[in-house]
Amino acid sequence: MTVKIVNKSDNNLPVYETASSAGMDLRAYLPEGSITLKPMQRMLIPTGLFMEIPEGYEGQVRPRSGLAIKSGITVLNTPGTIDADYRGEVKIILINLSDSDFVINSGDRVAQIVFAKCEQMEVVNVEMLSDTERGAGGFGHTGKN
Repeated sequence: MTVKIVNKSDNNLPVYETASSAGMDLRAYLPEGSITLKPMQRMLIPTGLFMEIPEGYEGQVRPRSGLAIKSGITVLNTPGTIDADYRGEVKIILINLSDSDFVINSGDRVAQIVFAKCEQMEVVNVEMLSDTERGAGGFGHTGKN
């Protein structure tokens, strides 16, 4: 499978860091200099990447676990979806959930992207849904443990 990328940044193209990696790191592209993400502040971070994702697939932008646990930085709309027909710049909505300022430099790995197969469904209006053991139970209906 091939994803075509136009790279308008001075960063390398995303790569899988290990043979079994599910995602590729996305890097910030900040040609005007570093930015500071204050506690509870959210910001749209450009990557300088433009992608042509094959039809029937999506790009899922996800947090990097190291940034999340060490610095409280995460992707706000996790996972962020990049549709196959989108041709604009890939940007990442980051939020700082810590109590400290976080500096982002151009080239910093700020998120990851996973490509996943997806299908469009036909939506049909019906009068009733089929019964299941779970039914309408949700949000903790199976207990604490």
